Amino acid sequence: MESLETIEEKSYQIKLPTFEGPLDLLLHLIRDQEIDIYDIPISQITEQYIAYIELMRDLNLDVAGEFLVMAATLTHIKSRLLLPKPDPVNPDEEEGDDPRNELVRKLLEYKIYKETTSFLRDREEFRGNIYVREPAKESAADGENMLNETTLFDLLSAFNKLLNSIGGTSSKEINLDEISVTEKINYIMDALSRHVQMRFEDLFPASVTYMEIVATFMALLELIRIKLVKIKQAQLFGSIIIYRNENKNGTDNN
Repeated sequence: MESLETIEEKSYQIKLPTFEGPLDLLLHLIRDQEIDIYDIPISQITEQYIAYIELMRDLNLDVAGEFLVMAATLTHIKSRLLLPKPDPVNPDEEEGDDPRNELVRKLLEYKIYKETTSFLRDREEFRGNIYVREPAKESAADGENMLNETTLFDLLSAFNKLLNSIGGTSSKEINLDEISVTEKINYIMDALSRHVQMRFEDLFPASVTYMEIVATFMALLELIRIKLVKIKQAQLFGSIIIYRNENKNGTDNN
């Protein structure tokens, strides 16, 4: 993807307080493509991992140094796998350790940690709901526990697919002096004042331009950062659902 240098000369930087790390990105890629975690195609994953980093940089997201460390690690593993394997002196001798083993171990440990954390959080919410019954009202959060947690990388994936659907940078001559992020923030909040919830793709009209997509997406990231909106997925790989955060003071930690 070409660089998004036209985005207000990169002056609009978004720093997400709950920014997922490199292991989250790798798990996202593995889940998204239904890859066997014990047999990771390193060349494919490395290429896609670096593409995500470039996309985050293009959007002027704050990319932590640990992402670059993981990129170097993946590249090193890839180079080791490309080296010819020496013929064993003893035909019965087993080949050396797979250079992916350490990465697989870290991913499995982190996956268990994330799943355990999510389970404990859900249990805490469940116990809290036993004793407190809110008045019945229409809410996007109704049945929220039945929705899947959505990561930044799920959102980036949906954004990238949307860009590709209109031909990438076909309208890059439009800049954010004409389409401001602030205007798109107001547009999203106005839409959510009229609808309980919206699908991610519903934010973009049929005639949307490239820079309108970029501005709207950055506005959505900013609203997530300041906790005015939440995002969920009704099912794995399903549409991303956007709804207002009912905790208006922004202290919600979910």
